[in-house]
Parts: sequence; structure tokens; C-alpha cells
Amino acid sequence: MWPRLVANKILRKSVGSNNFVADFPPDTEQKFLEASGLVDERASFTSKSILLEQHKTTHLNTKVFVSTWNVGGIVPDDGFDMEDLLETHQTPCDIYVLGFQEVVPLRASNVLGSDNNKVSTKWNSLIREALNKEAKPHGDKDLSESKGINGISQDFRCIISKQMVGILITVWVRGDLWPYIRHPNVSCVGCGIMGCLGNKGSVSVRFQLHETTFCFVCSHLASGGRGRDERQRNSDVNEILARSSFPRGSSLDLPKKILDHDRVIFLGDLNYRISLPEEKTRLLVESKEWNILLENDQLRMEILNGQIFRGWQEGIVKFAPTYKYVPNSDLYYGCITYKKDEKKRAPAWCDRIIWYGNGLKQHEYTRGETKISDHRPVKAIFTTEITVIRRGKKIRNFFFSDRFEDRINGYSSIDSKDYSWIST
Repeated sequence: MWPRLVANKILRKSVGSNNFVADFPPDTEQKFLEASGLVDERASFTSKSILLEQHKTTHLNTKVFVSTWNVGGIVPDDGFDMEDLLETHQTPCDIYVLGFQEVVPLRASNVLGSDNNKVSTKWNSLIREALNKEAKPHGDKDLSESKGINGISQDFRCIISKQMVGILITVWVRGDLWPYIRHPNVSCVGCGIMGCLGNKGSVSVRFQLHETTFCFVCSHLASGGRGRDERQRNSDVNEILARSSFPRGSSLDLPKKILDHDRVIFLGDLNYRISLPEEKTRLLVESKEWNILLENDQLRMEILNGQIFRGWQEGIVKFAPTYKYVPNSDLYYGCITYKKDEKKRAPAWCDRIIWYGNGLKQHEYTRGETKISDHRPVKAIFTTEITVIRRGKKIRNFFFSDRFEDRINGYSSIDSKDYSWIST
């Protein structure tokens, strides 16, 4: 029975790096060229002259919001407020990356059946509404001036949204940035049942903004609070880094593996626990002894010991453990009476955001307080420099003298209204 169900799931599984949902088709190369001025639509010159490209490299500061949240299979109501998670009117960003785990319950019908896209559609609808929400006018300000984040009309658009069973990652950019997005792709890795199904694993997305490549890995690693369970989580990480792969592109110059990209962020319910007795863990949590708890945090210990995530970084954790709560309360599970056969789960920082290499500066690392799940969301804000190449063109004629060529190059100072055919 099981082998047949697994085989059917694998055969039905959506494959392909371009198999994702977005506000526009993934093939936007021509749009990018037109938007960035790389396509010259003017009349060509005679064979006596050619156009030589001039490149000027500049850098653009970009703010990136990243969040991860295990929602415990809870489907949000239509009026669900995303503001606690996004903080759109407090710290507006240019790019928003939201990762979710367990957007559907991890029962057999969801793991072995087709993905329930209605749930991801619901989350994306709420995100779109929150990012493009009209700000309330202040005083006598005209309502038309109050659209978007901090009164600026941003028109955020979804460039990638991909779901694998319960894992969902969705990426949104400001409308004025999306023409410069190229090569959006996805890569899914299942590490769950039989080592291949998607109840655990990752969905990685990548894209290029101007000349800088990004890769975001949304993951849900093996659970378990028993001794040495962290080894299975380490194994999941190794599988994700080894098996995730992206197309190299027609010129074979695009990054293929996760760590080949310029900016890499790993987010999700990593499920690493605190290696202390449950009672001691609870006492330390009550007294907010975060430093002592973090000294025994499995993820930090594994990184320090060189077992996993070599070269990765995490911001300073100054917030309470995000797991496991009684839903719709501020109580950790186990602080109230529970059924005799139910597993005890000590508080832990299961939900994390880490990054690889240089080029990213973290400004915020905190958690949200939305209570519908047994996890609290975690969020971070980064800034990074984007490499931008400005391309211009000049005329050169091989049959002109150097002195005449100098005069041609000097046309840039002449009124462009009279000499509009000259490209500078």
C-alpha cells in the first residue's frame, strides 16, 4: 500500500524550476532589457560606424524583510491582520520574503495527495492586501496621497510563490523593482517519509536583482526532542544543500547550488531544541535567562562544533523561545494540565533565520506575537548592496581620424533636441 502511494505522489509531483505562482510570467528577460535601456530601438547607423557599450557600475542599498512561521495547519480568517508580522508602516522594506511551515496539517492525505493551493492563495491574498494597504490620511491630507507604505504608493508584486505540502515561501518586491528581476526559479527537496516526501524538507527560491543573485531557503527539518535527534536535522540540512539545484541559464553563468549565490538566507522551523532537562529549561525560561539557554541551544552548539552550517551567521537572540505554546494564549505547553499520553515539549527556539557569507547586514531579529499557532513567528530585517550596471553607447567610426572622433565624442554637450539621433 505505502510503496504505491509514495510512487503515485512522486509521479504526480510538480517538477521544474519554473513551476511556481507569480504576478507575471517567469520569462521577463525582454521586459528587463527594455526597462533597463539595454535594447536600442532607434535606427541603426551605416556600416562605417559601430556602437561600443560603456559600462558604469553603481550600488543600490536595498532593505529586505524575512520571516518564518509554523502556522500549525491553521487557515487564517478573511480579516486576519498581517500587520504584527509585516510591520509595514513601521519599517517599510523593498523586498519581503515570507516562509511558512504546516500551512496544511501534515496528515497522510496532505502528504501523499496533491498540494492544496487554496491555502497558499489565501495567504498570498492577505499579504497582498497588507503590503498594498492604503494608509489612513492624517489631518487634511488628501486620500490620494496616503496610499501604500508610509504614504507612498508601492504596488508590491509577487515574483515567486511556491508550496510543497506544508512548506510555503512567497517573495514580494516593490513594483518599480520587478522589471529588474531576472531568472526566478525554485528547487524543492523532500526529506520526510522514506527520505523523499515533502512533509519535511525545503523549498528554495532564487532570483537576480540587477547584477546580484539571491537565494532563500524555507525549510522544515526533522522534529523530535530526544537525545541525538539533532543528527537527523543535520542530515536534512546536508541533503538540502546537496540536492537543491537551479538551472545555469543559456549562458551557463548562473549559480547552480545554494551557496553559489551572492546573498543566501536560510529560514524555517529548524526544530533544534535546548539540550537541558525539561524542568531546568522551563525555570530558565521563566527567569528569562536567555544566555544560559543559548549556551545549550542545539543549533548554536552544532555550528560551533563545525557539524553543520559552516560559514553561516545568526543575529543575537534577545527574544523568548518561540515553541511550544498553547494556541491563542501566552502559556507554554506543559504549564497547564495535559493528557496523560501527550508528549512533553520543553520551550525551544525552533524557528530561526540565518545567513551565509558577506554582503548582508542584519538590523532587526525578533519575533511576532500572533497567537493562533503553537509557534510564534520570527522575523528579521537586512540591508544589502545591489550591484547595478548602467549601460550607455557611443559612436565610433573606424574611417574617421582621431581628431574627428574627438569631435564626435564631444556631441554629448550639444543640445539633445537637435541631435537626438546621437547616443551618449
